Amino acid sequence: MNGLLAALSGALVVAGLLGIVAGLRPVPERPPRSVGPRPAWWASIPPRRRWAAVAALAVGIVAGAFTGWLVLIVVLPAVVLGLPILLSTSTEAGRIARLDGIAEWTRNLSGVLIAGQGLEQALMASLRSTPEAIRPQVSTLVARLKARWPTEAALRSFADDLDDATGDLVAAALILGSRKRGPGLAAVLTGLAESTADDVRARRQIEADRAKPRATARWVTILAAGALTVLALSGQFLAPYATPLGQVVLLVLLGCFAACLVWMRKMAASPPPARYVTSRQEVTQ
Repeated sequence: MNGLLAALSGALVVAGLLGIVAGLRPVPERPPRSVGPRPAWWASIPPRRRWAAVAALAVGIVAGAFTGWLVLIVVLPAVVLGLPILLSTSTEAGRIARLDGIAEWTRNLSGVLIAGQGLEQALMASLRSTPEAIRPQVSTLVARLKARWPTEAALRSFADDLDDATGDLVAAALILGSRKRGPGLAAVLTGLAESTADDVRARRQIEADRAKPRATARWVTILAAGALTVLALSGQFLAPYATPLGQVVLLVLLGCFAACLVWMRKMAASPPPARYVTSRQEVTQ
């Protein structure tokens, strides 16, 4: 019976380790989501990483039962969920590419409007030359217009799909153009395209400056995790924490250390500019 229990426990540990490795593999960046109610914390985690966390929890339970280190039940899932975030690269490059696409699309749309087409027809015609970075959002906008959505409602939803403050500027100009139907919209869009291109150049420079501290934070995380693992395997380092109280103290220390790593990463990150146009707001005339 003991042999069967040991075999089952070993199989569970191996399966859990395989799940952990699969969960730590990089996950492709998702396309931007529309603004709306945020999903629950657990639902926002990629499915593969959720399964890896469940596997890590199972490994922690088995290892804790056999070794008495119950702290593994908390530490292993936390490592699986948190380490990929701490080691991930910045998503700013994707935002910059989307911003560059907005600038190019706005410039092309201005040219179509100068040619004499109406706003709705110009928006539909612009799909042919839309950059790949924003093609899904423009395709959705065109589909809504073809489905006879009101132009303003379609443009507000388009701003939500872009989920970018600069996209809000373009959407606001288009919304006002749909209300006024004046001849000056093309000139406004040309000016927005130029200012957006300047913004792209500035953001690329800022991103290059912030790449070094982000790389430093990643290396600190890797070296610290490696050092803690080596010390843990040596046996002597963790001996004072073998008691229940010692494990609580160890958990608090690891939590403080993880908080410092998160703080380092936040220092090298930049929050996106605040948006001001959504499907639930009015654009000032």
